[in-house]
Amino acid sequence: MVIAYHLIWTAYGYWLPNDPRGSMSKTIACDVIAELGALHYGRKKVQPAAREVREFRDRARNVLKYSLLDFKLPDISAIADGLAEAICRQSYTCYACAIMPDHVHALIRKHKHQAEDMLENLQGSSALWLRTAGLRSCDHPVWGGPGWKVFLDTPTDICRTIRYIEENPVKWRLPGQQWPFVKPYDGWPLHPGHSPNSPYARSLRGYHE
Repeated sequence: MVIAYHLIWTAYGYWLPNDPRGSMSKTIACDVIAELGALHYGRKKVQPAAREVREFRDRARNVLKYSLLDFKLPDISAIADGLAEAICRQSYTCYACAIMPDHVHALIRKHKHQAEDMLENLQGSSALWLRTAGLRSCDHPVWGGPGWKVFLDTPTDICRTIRYIEENPVKWRLPGQQWPFVKPYDGWPLHPGHSPNSPYARSLRGYHE
């Protein structure tokens, strides 16, 4: 019984279908991109060295239709404003967010929207804010695809994912991030005052019995 989604999406060109780290793509639509390397479905168990990833990215720069742009501090600020607008407008509950130089992590509580709808709304709003701020041209793609989602089933999963997202900037030797649209996790749906007979509580008891 899914209670939250870990959503991940990348900047344009930063995770191509044949990225040496592996990807969730099963085909490569562009012959020029296909020449960069073989396709590997799924994340590789043994990840390549950072040097290999950089070399692949450098080759990609020469064949991509648009320039490969990472996110600087002004870009990150505009993306955050766009995410905040979408989260407020759609009444999402966000428990963690990290806006990295080439990708974004967001942890969103279960909602009437499917994960794909959440990704579309968050990407659309943040891209609009970047363009409105003059940080991206109207013809340059901001995001590199629809993104990925990880289904979270328990409060333990949520707590573990929050730690992972919060530690992402630190791993990149960047300052920690705190965003006003991120709410502290209260244990939902097993938060104080919850009904012990709620559908989720009953299903959780049945799982452990």
